[in-house]
Amino acid sequence: MRRTLAFLLAFLTLSLINVNPASAEALPGDVLKMPMPGAPAIALPGETIEIQPQEGVDITELTIVSVMNGPYKVEILEKGNIIKAKIPENVVPDVYFLQVKSNKGEVVIPNGVWVLKEYPKVLRIAHISDTHVTSGTKFGYVCGEYFQRDIKKIQELCDGGLIVPLHSYVATDSVYTYWSMDNRVDVIINTGDVVDTAGDSKGYKMLFDIISRAAAAGRPTIIVKGNHDDPPNYYPKLIGPTDYYLTIGKFLIIALDSHGDEAHPYMNQLEWMEKVLEEHPDKIPIVIVHHPYWYSAPQGWIGGRIEGFTAFDDKDWANLTQYVSYYWIGGPEKTTEDIARRFLQDVEKYNIKLVMSGHIHHDKLHIYVDKNGNEHWFVTSTSTGAPDKETNPPRPDRSPTWYGSKIVEIDENGNVRLPEIEEMFGTLFNDFISLPVPQEFITFRWATDFGSAVKFINLLGEESGKFAIEVPEGAQVDASVTNVTYKLLGERKIGDKTYELFEIVVPEGVSQLVISKGKDTEKPEISIPYLTPSKPMKGKPFKVYISAKDNLGIRDIYVEIEANGKVTKYPAVQSSGGQADYFMAEIPGVDADEYTIRAVAVDFYGNRATFEKTIGGAQTTSKTTSPTESKSTCGPAALLAFSLIPLALLRRRK
Repeated sequence: MRRTLAFLLAFLTLSLINVNPASAEALPGDVLKMPMPGAPAIALPGETIEIQPQEGVDITELTIVSVMNGPYKVEILEKGNIIKAKIPENVVPDVYFLQVKSNKGEVVIPNGVWVLKEYPKVLRIAHISDTHVTSGTKFGYVCGEYFQRDIKKIQELCDGGLIVPLHSYVATDSVYTYWSMDNRVDVIINTGDVVDTAGDSKGYKMLFDIISRAAAAGRPTIIVKGNHDDPPNYYPKLIGPTDYYLTIGKFLIIALDSHGDEAHPYMNQLEWMEKVLEEHPDKIPIVIVHHPYWYSAPQGWIGGRIEGFTAFDDKDWANLTQYVSYYWIGGPEKTTEDIARRFLQDVEKYNIKLVMSGHIHHDKLHIYVDKNGNEHWFVTSTSTGAPDKETNPPRPDRSPTWYGSKIVEIDENGNVRLPEIEEMFGTLFNDFISLPVPQEFITFRWATDFGSAVKFINLLGEESGKFAIEVPEGAQVDASVTNVTYKLLGERKIGDKTYELFEIVVPEGVSQLVISKGKDTEKPEISIPYLTPSKPMKGKPFKVYISAKDNLGIRDIYVEIEANGKVTKYPAVQSSGGQADYFMAEIPGVDADEYTIRAVAVDFYGNRATFEKTIGGAQTTSKTTSPTESKSTCGPAALLAFSLIPLALLRRRK
């Protein structure tokens, strides 16, 4: 009892501590409103871009640089509330970091400027959503096509296959890595809930680093805010503005904030959008907004075609309201029906061809065909980083969910396609209109002063493309422990990080890339600081908390339960987003009076360390085979805040 009270007291104490204190160093949003990491300036060589400084900020110098190109000075043509600046004629098309000098300090904006050789006639979008990056723990278990929250259920489904506990940060890093490698797409668009908690400044910084690596690999990102990003305290500091528009040649992208509990834009935002549309009559409009507009269709909950109506006719509108989501219309009372109707009228009036959303952690497609025969596609994506609505396979009479993303194409005539989904299923109106990325393409990154390493789990078949990674000075690829095919394209220090850019080929299966300052001969340090409950009951579930460190990184970490002459393996997941020192494994129960719990950590050079606890018998004992026992301590409260999040998916043939 006393131990339990101490545990709760420690948890409450830690919950009051600000573990992410604000830095005195200037953040991108302290200096600029736009461009930002989630909203780049877009131009061709020689064209003019607009820079919006924060009030009271005087911009003195602008430079763009990428791993392979630059630096280039960007000439400031005109100052004011909007700064006009010219991209040099000789700039090599690439995704650039924007380096800004001002009276408020110097900042580096990854994905700040996207310079194209020519504007696309077909815009190919990698649509991701609801990444829910967190500095805490948010994960689910995946095994190939399956996702479950429960370790026992995934073991039953997996039947000896590879079980991976997939953290929201790992999922997000994986999907950005995959689409950065894939030359079929032009840009990644994230439709909100980029972090799990709006006040998680570390979570935003982790996403900032993910965007930075994608930019270093040459893949731009465009983001709209979600309700989990509300209130927008850190979002505009590290990601971007909440309402804005961009033009990419013929295409006009308008981002609308649908806020928090309100779950829809406000009327003044629609008025602003209408003004933007009036000013760009020759563009193909695309709207990105977190909360989906439609809930159902004549074909059912999964979506379908809604045709033969117009929002300008009262009778037609009365029929349409049965399909409009309660987010937009204001629930059963229809308190915001005027906003919902006005938006659909805008869709018709301005011929908005594509509306992209997320939020519901499930795929949906609605094609609204107005009375003039114009198609308007409303594409809603499943969660990319934290599907927690349903498992896969689902419970009876439920619709499955999974970790996913998709390619959305729109051409300069406004025609929209989901090319791979059409090819796979022959129909667009079903549960699965996303690809199994990241569920079947997973990257685990580690970075230390000694080196950087990445473990790939790739079930999709051979994948190739550009890959960027941060490295310490003096580290080189160790070919003896690297089994991906690689070619180093370039290296550059940008801001406080050094990036290496590779062309890599990732084989099917499990592989790794290791960049180090030498051979790693040290075993990891590992211990089991805590169990919950501290004295597991026979046959009842419990959790094993693990402390593990390595001078380069942990490639594999798991728990073995040795009982009744049998050894059963359970995977461990990091207890915090990004690179972790603490892990957790869930045990569904042990049907024995006495057994051994063995925590195992293996590094990228194959060095293996174990730590054992014996449960039952006269007393509980512990021992480690590491050369030195870990001196790190891990208060149980620091490991408590875990939430299980599902993921599941669908098989794709590339």
